[in-house]
Amino acid sequence: MKKIIIDTNFLLIPYQFKVDIFSEIKRICDFKYRLCIIDKTLEEMKKIIATQKEKHRRAAVLGVMLLGQKNVYKIRAKKGKSVDESILEIACKDKKGYVVATQDAELKRKLKEKGISLIVLKGKSHLELVAA
Repeated sequence: MKKIIIDTNFLLIPYQFKVDIFSEIKRICDFKYRLCIIDKTLEEMKKIIATQKEKHRRAAVLGVMLLGQKNVYKIRAKKGKSVDESILEIACKDKKGYVVATQDAELKRKLKEKGISLIVLKGKSHLELVAA
């Protein structure tokens, strides 16, 4: 079973683009998977809710609410590392066992270089699995 790590910015997509990321992941993944987030992702979402402007705050509130409704597994990250560093480190331990859902251009570039599959938003309307 593969693990799909959902990055913080990916959780903002449902509000920003009206795309149901969970049904889209189900549509594009023809393999067994488990949805995961890094524990620091939830911290980032709470920080957005506390500090950002209304539009971003609403997107984060919806993202946190959706996480609560889905069976999303939390992965503990090492202290002192950012969410992106943690995602890279965890996914690189088992390149075939992980897929990362992100919109972060720099993180996508690094993951591609390491041979890790991605899930990305295409055309602001649907998700696409980009195999390594």
